[in-house]
Amino acid sequence: MLIIRRDTIDPYFNLAAEEYILKNFTEDTFALWRNDSSVIVGKHQNTLAEINQEFIKEKNIKVVRRISGGGAVFHDIGNLNFTFTQKSEDENKINFRKYTKPILDVLRSLGVDARFEGRNDLTIKGMKFSGNAMHIWKNMVLHHGTLLFSSDIPDLSEALNADPSKFEDKAVKSIPSRVTNITDHLMESLDVMQFADRIEQFMVKSNPHAVLYELTEEDIATIQQLADTKYSTWEWNYGYSPKYNFKKVLRTASSGIIELNLDVHEGIITAIRIFGDYFGVLDSEDIEHALSGIPHNGAAIREALEPFEIGKYFTNMNKELFIQSFF
Repeated sequence: MLIIRRDTIDPYFNLAAEEYILKNFTEDTFALWRNDSSVIVGKHQNTLAEINQEFIKEKNIKVVRRISGGGAVFHDIGNLNFTFTQKSEDENKINFRKYTKPILDVLRSLGVDARFEGRNDLTIKGMKFSGNAMHIWKNMVLHHGTLLFSSDIPDLSEALNADPSKFEDKAVKSIPSRVTNITDHLMESLDVMQFADRIEQFMVKSNPHAVLYELTEEDIATIQQLADTKYSTWEWNYGYSPKYNFKKVLRTASSGIIELNLDVHEGIITAIRIFGDYFGVLDSEDIEHALSGIPHNGAAIREALEPFEIGKYFTNMNKELFIQSFF
């Protein structure tokens, strides 16, 4: 087994590294890594339905889609992530207990009563500290999980505090859980990197043929290319989302009620209708035509609306407030 620790906290690179290692390494691997503040959404999720868009923008939190299923999770430097890649000939390759057992063993050695519960969670006193997901590629298994060690729980809660009333779709929704940090349950004082050391030492000791591995310059260059062309792109992180319907009602004392209804497919607004009790000297159908066929993102909507005086279509409406109402 190759034991890999990555120092970068760039979420685009780290998610690209997982795919690269899965598809290019024949040896079993185990990796520890951290991301800067980011929301990592499951492959089959509607990104906009999982995040608090205003908070994400305000805090400059990156949003990245991973190749595995499951729900959205929050990462920051107080969160430690672990990844296994392994060749498997078993018919049932989905085995969360197998890959989380080393983590439980380390925590129990530190005096923490950590348990596997539900479908894919690790808990302490009934509170979740680790969510896990898997991806199968050919005869290879990728298992990865989060380990909330000293994360900013308020940021976690706010970043994933999406408004469920805005969306109607068939995407997998994340289920909120009570969460806790590992550090609150330790008998001895450890920081997140010392905790990573304990896990790495355990993996080396329990795998007689374990070898520490550092990514080569060639590895890094290829991973960075994948990060640039896939994992940092709007097309992957937002446009890959399944078909969904978006609805938002904007109420202001000066403009009245404006209700936006969007059909979105592969990130593109395929249809839009605007309803409400608003007044305007120009017909809002002009706005509907301008926004049909463009990506459902702020930059595209702002560019499409650049030629329009929004106040003439919706009396007393501020253009920036109108643009923000699309999220």
